[in-house]
Amino acid sequence: MLDIRYIKEKPDEVIARLAKKGKDAKEEIGKILELDAKRRALIGETESLKAEQNKLSKLVPQYKKEGKDPAEIFAQVKASKERTAQIDKELKEVETQFTSFMLGLPNLPDEDLKAGGKENNEPLYYHGEPRAFDFEPKNHVDLCTDLGLIDYTRGTKLSGAGFWIYRGMGARLEWALLNYFVETHLGNGYELVLVPHMLGYECGLTAGQFPKFQDDVYWLETAEDERRRFMLPTAETALVSLHRDEILTEADLPRKYISYTPCFRREAGSYRADERGMVRGHQFNKVEMVQYTLPEASDDAFAELVANAENLVKGLGFHFRTVKLAAEDCSASMARTYDIEIQIPSMNGYKEVSSVSNARDYQARRGNMRVRRADGKMEFVHTLNGSGLATSRILPALVEQGQLADGSIVVPEVLRKFVGTDIIRK
Repeated sequence: MLDIRYIKEKPDEVIARLAKKGKDAKEEIGKILELDAKRRALIGETESLKAEQNKLSKLVPQYKKEGKDPAEIFAQVKASKERTAQIDKELKEVETQFTSFMLGLPNLPDEDLKAGGKENNEPLYYHGEPRAFDFEPKNHVDLCTDLGLIDYTRGTKLSGAGFWIYRGMGARLEWALLNYFVETHLGNGYELVLVPHMLGYECGLTAGQFPKFQDDVYWLETAEDERRRFMLPTAETALVSLHRDEILTEADLPRKYISYTPCFRREAGSYRADERGMVRGHQFNKVEMVQYTLPEASDDAFAELVANAENLVKGLGFHFRTVKLAAEDCSASMARTYDIEIQIPSMNGYKEVSSVSNARDYQARRGNMRVRRADGKMEFVHTLNGSGLATSRILPALVEQGQLADGSIVVPEVLRKFVGTDIIRK
């Protein structure tokens, strides 16, 4: 959620920055300013009426002492209370509208981001060279099927399109990736947190995914008197609510968390022809990084998260690039995002395997997460997140880049202690 003070002080600047995200917010900003003015006027009138009621009530003992009839005072107090009740009802309606408009605004993109979408994304860094083959390489679907790593047919039989089953060495390879990710993050000083996979609405609201994207998750059927829950689309949705409605101290920060979870996504529309296998599915595994920081430390925290994701990909021996996203390609909640993209040889271009983002104080305002400074001053913390990493595209890249002419796969050195072999063969 944006700072209403900033909106009031620089409405044109807010409108211009949101336009970089492709959002025409002129009408909404005007409505927000109108509702805020009305809200403040109603609050001021309520406070005046209550002060008047207190003043009149104090006159009653004096009237009785002087033998005067306090009926007129009682009538004035009654009329004042009726007006107060009317204002309270109106104020509630205004605040509901105000909050709805505020929650609907996306985060402001950082000022250095280019306007527009994917066409304006900017590659910042390239690592390594693409794998060169002296034989006709196979795609990951055929490799995983031939080696018995992935069972696509039975995954579809169990749950439909967009699901698969890891089997045998495929399951061990998937688990090895997750162990490698977690072990690396623990070595970097992150706390491992295993969160619930079913979350309440407030988690989606704090993360900024709700209310706009509440239909993009899987909701559970519940009884009327039961709390409504959804399956988490990413561990970020849970981790950024860990300190919801809490006040931290400077000494508490930064807080660095990682969590392994399966992620559940509703995918709109049909799959692209080049996104077969496990590249885009309804359930996949991911280790997520999240940090809570002081505002002045969030840029350094962002650089750290990007480096962590890059180092994981480097450790696997992959060629990759780091891309700075244009404003419109950043998600609604984020002020800036860098993607780490790898090549899956059988596919065209690059595929994102990690997205590192800084939400600034946007999520903290939605979740009321603050820090009390040493001098007693209170302000909102900054929250950041990054994939570290998701496996559904790493594994296809791994088998394609690691394939040999005989159809076997070389296991990256960092995974061998977890997999128990150097090469996976039939």
